[in-house]
Amino acid sequence: MGAVILDGKKVAREIKEQVKSKVEELVKRGITPGLAVILVGDNPASQVYVRNKEKTCHQLGIVSLRYDLPKETTEEELLKLIEELNANQNVHGILVQLPLPAHIDERRVLYSISPNKDVDGFHPYNLGRLLIGDPLFLPCTPWGVQELLLRYGIDFEGKNVVIVGRSNIVGKPLAMMLVQKAKGANATVSICHTRTKNLHEYTLLADILVAACGVPRMVKGNMVKEGAVVVDVGINRVDGGLVGDVDFEEVSKVASYITPVPGGVGPMTIAMLMANTVKAAENLFQHG
Repeated sequence: MGAVILDGKKVAREIKEQVKSKVEELVKRGITPGLAVILVGDNPASQVYVRNKEKTCHQLGIVSLRYDLPKETTEEELLKLIEELNANQNVHGILVQLPLPAHIDERRVLYSISPNKDVDGFHPYNLGRLLIGDPLFLPCTPWGVQELLLRYGIDFEGKNVVIVGRSNIVGKPLAMMLVQKAKGANATVSICHTRTKNLHEYTLLADILVAACGVPRMVKGNMVKEGAVVVDVGINRVDGGLVGDVDFEEVSKVASYITPVPGGVGPMTIAMLMANTVKAAENLFQHG
């Protein structure tokens, strides 16, 4: 029979349409949402991501401010730019494209972004609010995963969710979101990773399996329970093509639903970033 493909492009289009109408409402009230994106250095993958974000901003009527800084930029220069953007009333969201050059302290930079403009949802203040179930901004990729499944009618309530990966960007925040006593959550969540012993014993228990460990095709067909929902967050370059952390050929024969790579979680991440930017603008409008 084969698994149903969870089409991230299609769902992202629906979300962007909703975001676009919110932007139009805000513009009528005299607020045009603005997103500042800072790119330090010339990482080719980062340049592609930033271009995609810019393009999506233009489609939705969000002002895109792009700052391309040379890789020799000092940490102090970068922090000064963020300070200026924090104070700029026309900038509602600030995003620093990762990874940063080795001489810059990533943590210090992310902590310097105003929590009210942290549309990536990476600031400790926002992660703390997420932990206690009162989020201001949800991190874009985990939110994209949650939203994609919910829009396909897949609820997390009472399900066994196994996440392979413990990053601060995907694994840990997604676990925090799905374990909440809340609509679209209420799951029993296990976090595994590349150091987990007998990983397959955990993954075979999953009703919903999320792979976000950065190892190409690590999740094989014999690691997945018949009829499980499989979400592949990985993007790895192998032999000039893109592959996920899931062996798609094998796993799609066992799973009931599966995300493709590319075209699964990736488009959702950008859609949720736009939703967060609009939320930041709405918050400013409401609270001044």
